[in-house]
Amino acid sequence: MNVRRERGFAAVIAIILILELILAGCGSNSTKGSEGIQLPKKMKMSFAPGGEPKTLDPQMSDNIPEAIIETALFEGIMRLDKENTPQLAVAKSVEVSSDGLNYTITLKNTKFSNGDPLTASDFKDSWMHALNPSSAAASAYQLFYIKNAKAYYSQTAEAGEVGIKVVDDKTLEITLESPCPFFKSLLALPTYFPVDQLNSQVHYDWSNGAATFVGNGPFMLKSWSHKDKMVLVKNPNYYDEASVKLAELDFNLSADGKEAASDFEAGKLDGLNNLVPEDTLRFKKNGTLKCAPMLGTYFYCFNTTKKPLNDLRIRQALSIALNRQDLMDNVLEGDELPAYAFVPGAIPDAVPGTTFRTAGSNLIKEDIERAKQLLKDAGYPEGVNFPTLTILYNTNGSHRLPAEAIQDYWKKNLGVNVLLQGQDWDVYQKSQQVLQYDIAQACWIGDCVDPMPFLDIFVTNGGNNKTGWSNPVFDQAVETAQKSPDQTVRMKAMHDAEKILMQEMPIIPIYYYEQNYLLKNNIKGVIVSPLACFDFKNAIVQ
Repeated sequence: MNVRRERGFAAVIAIILILELILAGCGSNSTKGSEGIQLPKKMKMSFAPGGEPKTLDPQMSDNIPEAIIETALFEGIMRLDKENTPQLAVAKSVEVSSDGLNYTITLKNTKFSNGDPLTASDFKDSWMHALNPSSAAASAYQLFYIKNAKAYYSQTAEAGEVGIKVVDDKTLEITLESPCPFFKSLLALPTYFPVDQLNSQVHYDWSNGAATFVGNGPFMLKSWSHKDKMVLVKNPNYYDEASVKLAELDFNLSADGKEAASDFEAGKLDGLNNLVPEDTLRFKKNGTLKCAPMLGTYFYCFNTTKKPLNDLRIRQALSIALNRQDLMDNVLEGDELPAYAFVPGAIPDAVPGTTFRTAGSNLIKEDIERAKQLLKDAGYPEGVNFPTLTILYNTNGSHRLPAEAIQDYWKKNLGVNVLLQGQDWDVYQKSQQVLQYDIAQACWIGDCVDPMPFLDIFVTNGGNNKTGWSNPVFDQAVETAQKSPDQTVRMKAMHDAEKILMQEMPIIPIYYYEQNYLLKNNIKGVIVSPLACFDFKNAIVQ
């Protein structure tokens, strides 16, 4: 063999291979098909929603990470657009009676991710599951606008009396207790998502693993490595599949916000929303941080069944002995606003051009001298002999930082000592639910742009009332607002309810949220809702 010819031939081959590699490298958004034709590269992205979901059963979940994931995996009767306005989703039409009490919903011909047909019965049975008192669904209250739903939940009405009627496979009739101006928005919430009854009847634990999970949203669950990663892929049975451009959506399930931020900086993650304050400030300074309006309040709960927190004077003293503005300026250093009432701003009031917050004004006035007097009146002058209490916080995030500041305010201003106790998310939730705490960090994000979701959670025996507090006058004010079709009457009743809440002080509002998050600039089309949800249906990677 001619060695020179052999070396020359090898060199030619090497040059061809190098050129192919260069061309492939230049075509970052494409791959070669079997015929050598450049094909579009499949779009995929990754996001950290804030931790491992305790469940993906939409009737049983009640936290932000779960809502974000479920919005990708399910589709309701309505879906919120980028203006937070409800649009028809699996519904072909929604007709409302002139008195606002009856909704006739006609469904499109759609399927679940496993091919099962979606029927009106799937909606009814899902909602009735949430209302069944044995289910102990924390968000069941979101269904109480339906006639006799609350009565059935309270076991004073039969299932057949609840205002949900299946006319046929594609027609559902809903009767409300009273007109609800935001009911179409509620129909877009996870609590109102449909669950495949054929699947759930066969697989009792269907919502806790990829092998048995079935949804009806733009994506379907491919794999789920608990507390690590969840892989979603485009759902071929989704009725609006053509609008979905992402082939894969990965959720990083780490509850550690600092770890997620590090992964983002290392290029391992495309976005996250569970930032810790020090990272929020750092990303704000370098221009990476993204912000959006958010209807949410950060607050502390009191266990009002426990001494000395069963004494109103103690609760009031602890609330007005804080320095919320100092907390914002020197501890959090973000865009949060100090909260001197519970319901956040930007929610319209009855009078056009006014908000509920401006109409209701501030309901808390910080006053250290008055706080000392209240403490003295309760038998603890200058904090002497005051029992050592504990602030419970969840370690998912940076809740220890504000807790340390509040611990310092109470020591410095009142002579009161408190300890700090951090618990993992699951344990923390259980501790709150069974009132195994003194003072607990909490937050609440609105279900819709209305004051009601911030107030009805504190009604007597409400699934999210984790304070042990009860007030019949408050309950009546909430009920009045729920039943009245008159916005003026509704708003007055809700202002009355909030005043009672702030006078009785089973909670301490601390600050109002801003939605701080990270998302790579080449990702477009993600809807960031003021209700703290991220919708990836129309996301694209440029």
